[in-house]
Amino acid sequence: MSTVLTVDHPAWHTYEDGTRARAVRTASGIWTVSHDRAGLHLACVDGSEDVKPEFVTTDPAQLPPTAPAALREGLAELGVTRRLANPWLWDAITTAILRQVVRADQARKVYRTWCSAYGTTVEGPQGALAVAPTPAVVLDLTDEQFAAVGAKFNRTALTAAATHYEQHHIEWEQMEASALAAALTSIPRIGPWTAAAAATDYTGDFYAYPHDDLAVRTWAAKIAPTYAWPDKKDKRFGPLWTGWAGSDRTALHTLTLATLTWGAHAR
Repeated sequence: MSTVLTVDHPAWHTYEDGTRARAVRTASGIWTVSHDRAGLHLACVDGSEDVKPEFVTTDPAQLPPTAPAALREGLAELGVTRRLANPWLWDAITTAILRQVVRADQARKVYRTWCSAYGTTVEGPQGALAVAPTPAVVLDLTDEQFAAVGAKFNRTALTAAATHYEQHHIEWEQMEASALAAALTSIPRIGPWTAAAAATDYTGDFYAYPHDDLAVRTWAAKIAPTYAWPDKKDKRFGPLWTGWAGSDRTALHTLTLATLTWGAHAR
């Protein structure tokens, strides 16, 4: 049975033979995670294997039955999917900050340059992979170093986040997604969208995702093009989307994550 892997995070590299790979930092070490025709492969390349990366499994059987039939049918074709829950909250925060205001392809480019320039580089199955610089490293960077990798706009948010992370991360790491998203808005220049994106990346619970996100809207419209979707500036999309799930947290998580997976996956 083939594995369908969500590859929405900008750390995922794609190689000519279809292999996807990224490096992640857990509480005990750095791992490489790769996906090819033989399935998933995990290897600890620095530190210890005590804390392994974890995957969130999403089953289309849990989609809300009131969602449009074309949307449900398109998502059901994916089958059961898996997404790597980001094991390092700091990376999840960093990624969400670097996604502010820019297109996904530009955010991916800046994220990778940021990691390779100031983070930790390890050898992956098909070449070098890098994880994000630590908060301590970020706080030591000069204005010129931020500008050199295209992160000048993000400097104040990243430095504020690094300071707050060092003070609060132990408490934050114990929170569920909604509470974590609320807590992260205490960081200057971290609004509700950035906080929710970081919280869901880390916890793997997409119930708390910003459901009117452009990516959700875009992929939903491509999956079910004949449905009368609200246009991109219409604020009715969020209530419409969450309304299909009602009070069913799992249904809303499944609907949102499956839609994001449809737009970015490896089989």
